[in-house]
Amino acid sequence: MATTGFWPVKCSLKAVIEYANNPDKTIDKQYLDTDLAKALQYVSDDDKTDQKMFVSGINCSAFNAYQTMMATKRKFGKMTGNVAYHGYQSFDKGEVTPEEAHSIGVYTAKKMWGDEYEVVVTTHLNTDNIHNHFVVNSVSFKTGLKFKNKIEDHIKLREISDSICRFRGKTVLQDAPFYSHKDSEYWLHKNGKLTHRDVLRRDIDEAIRKSYNFKFFQKHMAAMGYKFKTNSEHRITSVIAEGWQRPVRFSSLGKGYSLKEIYNTIEENRYVVAIIPPRKPMQTPLLVLEKKYKNYYVENSLVAIVRMICELIEDSMRVKETQPVSPLMRQEIAKLDERLEEYEFLNRNEIHTFDDFNSVLGEIKDLMSELEKERNKISNRIRRPKHDTDIDALKQRRKEISEELKPLRDDLKVAERFEKEYPHIKKVLDVERQRELENHGRRERDWVK
Repeated sequence: MATTGFWPVKCSLKAVIEYANNPDKTIDKQYLDTDLAKALQYVSDDDKTDQKMFVSGINCSAFNAYQTMMATKRKFGKMTGNVAYHGYQSFDKGEVTPEEAHSIGVYTAKKMWGDEYEVVVTTHLNTDNIHNHFVVNSVSFKTGLKFKNKIEDHIKLREISDSICRFRGKTVLQDAPFYSHKDSEYWLHKNGKLTHRDVLRRDIDEAIRKSYNFKFFQKHMAAMGYKFKTNSEHRITSVIAEGWQRPVRFSSLGKGYSLKEIYNTIEENRYVVAIIPPRKPMQTPLLVLEKKYKNYYVENSLVAIVRMICELIEDSMRVKETQPVSPLMRQEIAKLDERLEEYEFLNRNEIHTFDDFNSVLGEIKDLMSELEKERNKISNRIRRPKHDTDIDALKQRRKEISEELKPLRDDLKVAERFEKEYPHIKKVLDVERQRELENHGRRERDWVK
């Protein structure tokens, strides 16, 4: 069966075309009469580039796709923002030959983008699942308008792919969900993140597993930080947690999550599941951490704040009889890797205040600027060498500069993400702190720091 998808490219158009056009992935020995050296020659041979196996250009030559796409951008003055879209079309192992996969990919791309956009289609053979890559110029050569990248476009790509696959006698993915009714939910799932509804469904499943009647179900949900809302007839209709703007109706959560279905599931499970009575959750994990780290970090230290949220996220991932943190905090599970990167960056650079942060960020940008200027000068000398120029030495130095730039770019990416995410991190911790204080009958001013 074929699966599809695409995402915006915000960095280098040339890099993504070179990746998709990688001869090590697009040409396999069993489909050539020569070895890899001959295959690599295909890439550099102008006369054979358009004949190269499993690489095709739509509205452009595969050989000069980069130049063509950039010319379109310059023509319409659209040089910023998303530079391209990188898509894929993957097939089950053994379902298609490379020739079939490439033919399906080219036809799919023509139907999807061929009327207005330049596209490079390649078929990669480096995994068990043969798959196509699409590199689509973000600017239309016909109108100069940029591709909008709406959810409807993702649905359209899948429908086109499925239609072609069915016509070719290939299987398709049945009943695959698209979250077309909510844009924000769709993009969160595409990025591997969770909505509060996702967390709620998981917590309902956990509470059902531990309950033998609805009263215990309510106690488990309350222990995890939820409050039930009732209608004018005093019947439960919805649930809410700290940090949510409005309650969520059980009937809106999908199949298996209406109150009637929850009642029935608890009744069915009461004789076959191990019943674990609810116990009081951990008392004040965040407040304990704040008191603990006050002995090691200055008050409101950025590195301490990020370390605390990392520990709380990790704690929420452990199997417990009751969850020690709020649903809002458990939504942060998908961001743990990012938070750990940010903690390592802050800790390594001894950043405790935003003055420290801005100082380090400025140093990174200044150093990157100096290295990029030096590399550009070296590249110019390589392009226009003098008779006594040591080209090999210049190329080696340029390579060394590129290696020096890589960790700096990584740090810059982490720093800019942290700067953007910090207000959200503070909000999550503030909500968690308030929840702990309210659950234990304390006001914030009563807590002895």
